[in-house]
Amino acid sequence: MSTSQQVPDYELDDVRIVTSTQELKAMFDSFRGTLLELLLERAASVQELASAVKRPKSTVAYHVDLLTDAGMLKVVRTRTIRGQEERFYGRTARVFYVGQITPEQTELIPNRMAEWAAEAAPAHIDDNLRAIKRYAWIDDADAEEFYRRVLDLVNEFAQLPRRNPGKAHAFMVALYPTEHPRLPEPQN
Repeated sequence: MSTSQQVPDYELDDVRIVTSTQELKAMFDSFRGTLLELLLERAASVQELASAVKRPKSTVAYHVDLLTDAGMLKVVRTRTIRGQEERFYGRTARVFYVGQITPEQTELIPNRMAEWAAEAAPAHIDDNLRAIKRYAWIDDADAEEFYRRVLDLVNEFAQLPRRNPGKAHAFMVALYPTEHPRLPEPQN
């Protein structure tokens, strides 16, 4: 699939490796995650973000400042309205990928699968949930390579046009080691 215009409407890196405690705290806050997601659509002012999330402008400004200080947002353009400079923010990268972190930092990363499953519940009830789970017995290097390929698909999904009358769709991906039964080797 291709789009006729770049999504979002500003330049950003494809991937940024996140390793600092400041970055992790900024990125893994649920509300700030929503702001980051909105900015995949296009650059936006604090006022536009506040309108989208139905929160006070001061609250949104606080969180935008935290994300900017953490290097996850940047001012991508400005305009002057009635003598005041209005800033439009964008992400610094399309994907923030957690790099090498300490065991203490791991505690800053919540497992959002339950939250995502709850978000999917209405679609399940409406028989409009497309989900699948499969197992493969692979080593860590193969899992890492496969996940990088999945990220390419996630990025393609994120490039789909957002300015159409369709409904928002979420694309959830997880890859994790687990204990799962395995058939014994066949008997000859």
